Amino acid sequence: MSAASTETSAPLSTAGSRVFFQGAPGVGCVGSGPITTADDPVQKKQGKVTVKYDRKELRKRLVLEEWIIEQLSELYDCEEEEMPEVEIDIDDLLEVTSDDERASKLQESLIDCYKPTEDFVRELLGRIRGMRKLSAPTKKGL
Repeated sequence: MSAASTETSAPLSTAGSRVFFQGAPGVGCVGSGPITTADDPVQKKQGKVTVKYDRKELRKRLVLEEWIIEQLSELYDCEEEEMPEVEIDIDDLLEVTSDDERASKLQESLIDCYKPTEDFVRELLGRIRGMRKLSAPTKKGL
């Protein structure tokens, strides 16, 4: 038997024979959390800053935006990636007081669409009724 195989078969009962692996800084196992150092100012700052959002309103907005993309895909007969640049700013529409002004703004955005857009405009105006304009998130404690 060679010397190498004799060494590997020896029992590792002493504490001094343990092997520890040291990863790169900032790299850890899944679920173990980030590895931090006590003098890392960026890490400390991240823990102190929190942002408060109105999650319910954000969720409504996300559902509405997904619906808009789906409807525009049907109106333009194409996938989202192939769609012409159409900007529909929901907050901008919410600032306008009358539905007629909102409808005309939407029609201006959809000027290049060759399909009828009246149903889309009417449905969108119904969906944004009662929504609020999203305000900038508030920051707590710096």
